[in-house]
Amino acid sequence: MNLHQTAAEREFGTQVTVKINGGDFTVDEGDTILTACTQAGIDTPTICYAENLTPVNACRVCVVEVEGNRTLVPSCSRPVEEAMVISTDSDRVKHSRKMVLEFLGTANDLSEAPQINEWSTEYGVDITRYAEGAERFDQPVKIQDNLYIRDYDKCVLCYKCVDACGEEAQFTFAIAMSGRGFDNRISTEFDVALPESACVYCGNCIAVCPTNALQFKTEFDLRQENNWREQEQTVTQTVCSYCGVGCNLELHVQDNQIVKVTSPADHEVTNGMLCIKGRFGWKYV
Repeated sequence: MNLHQTAAEREFGTQVTVKINGGDFTVDEGDTILTACTQAGIDTPTICYAENLTPVNACRVCVVEVEGNRTLVPSCSRPVEEAMVISTDSDRVKHSRKMVLEFLGTANDLSEAPQINEWSTEYGVDITRYAEGAERFDQPVKIQDNLYIRDYDKCVLCYKCVDACGEEAQFTFAIAMSGRGFDNRISTEFDVALPESACVYCGNCIAVCPTNALQFKTEFDLRQENNWREQEQTVTQTVCSYCGVGCNLELHVQDNQIVKVTSPADHEVTNGMLCIKGRFGWKYV
């Protein structure tokens, strides 16, 4: 089953009817619960999920209650079934999401993760509950080139960067999970410096990072100067000028200078992924 089928590919497919929070909704067979909730206008928090990656069920904040299931189920990967009864706002669901967000907020620096902080406010998260004796990585920011930085104090181990570097997009496999327990972290092979690793600097890991643990060096420098003004930035969509593939770029501009480049996750050519030229080769402009 392809969780990333387009609407056109499912146009003549089978549909099923599910009940979400008491309302009946008809969706395509094979869609996930998360897709069904989105189509129903229900906001579901997700951290490890990305529309251009296969779900890995790592963060567990998207869990919902499904009638007949003993445990809460991850909505990002569970396909809908005919007559499925789903609750996204039960006390059990809210409690579970709140606890996950509290654990993340206690152990990680989420100061540059506004979406997660909005959900924390919504669910009444109190990160002081587990503060006593809590530990953090407390590592210095890794700055090993002029393209992007790694701040693992912000990393929530969502696994998206590993997938984007691996079979989901780049097939470089420059980064992976390392260590166990509290020492579990994202790392290069044998923890070598980034320029010495297999990294090809496509920046696809940055594109999917939900907490800014991975970020453009240009953005990092502006933040250090207290001059990162995202609300004042403009975003212009254009086509990469380096080759004929036709990758779409989103140029983020502040003070008439490009400060970073992203790509639409739903673009049929890139699916949000770029190469080093598209992601970082804009300084000639």
